[in-house]
Amino acid sequence: MSRGRLVLHEPGEICSNADADQHILRTPAEDSGLQAVLDGLRPYDVAGLYTGAIANAIDYVLDGARTGRYDLLSPDVHPGEKASVGAKLEYEVLRSFNLPKEPPLDTVISGVPVDFKATVGANWAIPAEAQCQLCICTQIQLGRSRHRSWLVRAHRSWLYRGSGNRDGKRGLAVHAREHWSVPLYDWTPLPVNPLTLLTAEQASRVLAKRPGQERRFSMMFNYLEGLVVPRSVIATVGAGRHDPLRRARNIRKSLARDGLTLLCGKFPEQRDLAAAHKITLGPEDWIALRMEGDQDHAG
Repeated sequence: MSRGRLVLHEPGEICSNADADQHILRTPAEDSGLQAVLDGLRPYDVAGLYTGAIANAIDYVLDGARTGRYDLLSPDVHPGEKASVGAKLEYEVLRSFNLPKEPPLDTVISGVPVDFKATVGANWAIPAEAQCQLCICTQIQLGRSRHRSWLVRAHRSWLYRGSGNRDGKRGLAVHAREHWSVPLYDWTPLPVNPLTLLTAEQASRVLAKRPGQERRFSMMFNYLEGLVVPRSVIATVGAGRHDPLRRARNIRKSLARDGLTLLCGKFPEQRDLAAAHKITLGPEDWIALRMEGDQDHAG
């Protein structure tokens, strides 16, 4: 098969440009190392853990509690910052899966070295040290709020030639990804930051310097009635201000006058009340609900 000047060798052939370490290209089913990694990942909810890890990496890059930013696609987020999501994701994945940071690549799964690669575009930059090694390649589509991942041995024979850059990074050929990799999970939704659901006018009011935090939190929960609001959103709206969580708790009575009950997942009885309305609140989640027989709940 050819793509421009690139010729992909097939499984059963010798990997090209393998330097002194010549080896045979194998299908995933014939690759014992790849199969060992799959077995090591089997006990995990890979899609769910990656969802949380990506969300944490995005929150880290946006640094909403300091910058007030909440949308990675915003013009005030530098392209280099978007690209840095992948670098942060590596450490979030290690933490989520309780994996060691261990050379020669990023980690070791079932005794096999594995590298983590992520892109917010269409391809991955495979460095020289990860070529012909096992890689978990994650694609993040920010505009569609979704992600997917594959496990692939990134043989040099299955990489684009590159542009002669000194670090030797090369992209994975689409045909190799489609035919000689193993999907770990299909497209999976990423959490949507509730602030992105506000109109431009609503967002400008909620994120303005004035009025104070409590007035702005009241506006936000009214606008986002019935939607789960993570702690990171509270911190973003209160960026640079003192104790935004306490300020959010203080608006319970003012929201009650608007017919809304403010629930915080920190408190078990409030999680139970949300569950009774078929809503799952995490320990750091908030929600404003309109319910009959509204009552004041501790917290």
